[in-house]
Amino acid sequence: MSTVSNILEKARQRANESALAYSGAVTPDEAWALLKGVQGAKIVDVRTHAEWQFVGTVPDALLIEWKRYPDMALNPEFLTQLKAQVDPQNVVLFLCRSGARSHDAAALAARHGYTEAYNILEGFEGDKDEQQHRGQKNGWKGHKLPWTQG
Repeated sequence: MSTVSNILEKARQRANESALAYSGAVTPDEAWALLKGVQGAKIVDVRTHAEWQFVGTVPDALLIEWKRYPDMALNPEFLTQLKAQVDPQNVVLFLCRSGARSHDAAALAARHGYTEAYNILEGFEGDKDEQQHRGQKNGWKGHKLPWTQG
């Protein structure tokens, strides 16, 4: 069984164990492997414009706000924007700061025909460390995966 197959199986097991409303959940390292190993796979970063600008982004990620800064109201165009940029049959990996907004985005996508929707656990910045800072303990940045600053 290939690494991609192993990752997808583990992600689906997490979905079953946690009764997720989408295909599964992956770690940042697993997401990176899927992005490199699955043709057409996309990361959809659902954080705000401010987060993208001031915290950084994953290279080539699609940027679609789940909630809009500064009032944090839901983006009423989210699904339309997603459908315009991502084929519902492709692997789509949702990313936010910590994994909460991306969980909601993956659930919405799955309800609207995205058959391979996954949440990236830990998010871009991950949990706070002992000094109450994000980006070091875990998450995309904490795993030292590729990212760029605005």
